[in-house]
Amino acid sequence: MMLQFLVGTFVSVINIGIHALVTVVAVTIARRAVPRRTRRPRLHLMSVMIAIAVVLKIAHMLEVLVWAAAYHVIQAAAADADMLYFAFVNYATLGYGDITPVREWRLIGPLTAMNGALLFGWSAAILFEVLLKTLEHLGLTEKPGADLPRA
Repeated sequence: MMLQFLVGTFVSVINIGIHALVTVVAVTIARRAVPRRTRRPRLHLMSVMIAIAVVLKIAHMLEVLVWAAAYHVIQAAAADADMLYFAFVNYATLGYGDITPVREWRLIGPLTAMNGALLFGWSAAILFEVLLKTLEHLGLTEKPGADLPRA
């Protein structure tokens, strides 16, 4: 059981590193993509959000590939199993159950799911932050309390 935790932790740390790098890239893209003035701020906002979402999706696909490679190395499922599909199902927490891990690696699926849930949440936080900062930069938000009457 300890080996499962060690392998799961090792792969999770690799994926967290990938996500941290992609976070830096996403924030850099967002900062550089926002001009001081634009004639179509809403279209620009949509473009920034799409770009960031695509970058994050690519990161998640890379992270699933890392899990699939680990599954292959440790032989987490039957030799004829599709490890990439198995990794996607676990990472996305779908849990179809049509491929199951071999007995000695039965904790690898939940460890993968924990990693996926964490990184999906992280991605949602990045998207939200980029949305807020871009809206703010384009002047499409109001300051809190701006609509309150002055005394």
